[in-house]
Amino acid sequence: MRYYIADLHFYHESLNARMDCRGFADGSEMNAYMIRQWNKRVRPNDEVVILGDLSVGKGKATNAIVEQLNGKLCLVEGNHDLFLNDRQFDRSRFLWIKPYAELHDNKRKVILSHYPIFCYNGQYRKKKDGSDRTYMLYGHVHNTYDEYLVDQFQRITRESKRPVWGAEGLQNIPCHMINCFCMFSGYIPLTLDEWIENDRQRRENLLNALT
Repeated sequence: MRYYIADLHFYHESLNARMDCRGFADGSEMNAYMIRQWNKRVRPNDEVVILGDLSVGKGKATNAIVEQLNGKLCLVEGNHDLFLNDRQFDRSRFLWIKPYAELHDNKRKVILSHYPIFCYNGQYRKKKDGSDRTYMLYGHVHNTYDEYLVDQFQRITRESKRPVWGAEGLQNIPCHMINCFCMFSGYIPLTLDEWIENDRQRRENLLNALT
């Protein structure tokens, strides 16, 4: 099984009081809870893609966290992942560490970046049945006003139409950008299908709150 999650920020204690307002007593309580939530879902042979900002700790501290996480780990580099430059950080626990990646998940193309990409590779590709086949997974913006702007961009894009070669009339523009922010899933890594449904419900609730 393959899972995805973003912006765990292990050791980033200040997120309990500002921006995320996670509400833990301290960084140690936050770390322990996120490890428990992760291991409730992930088994040793599962693969987990972390979409950046795994930890703000140094190399040895981050090693201590990674050793407790189940699964085969992959990391898309985030702006807070400074431990990657620490010689004491052990990369052997990871299948790969990249600034950007593309892979396939159940016959769907998945674009992986810490930062949201508005015009992503394969955006217009469809399956033979006409359904969309590419998803862009990101993190970085947490649940901030920037995420609201990403949501607005997606709504405008999906409502826009353009001519498509081989099709009659104007066609709606596909846009599937999913924020895999850990708090959106209760700090639990989710499959692509689970993130698709999580994202649909969250954005629907956001729209209802605005109307």
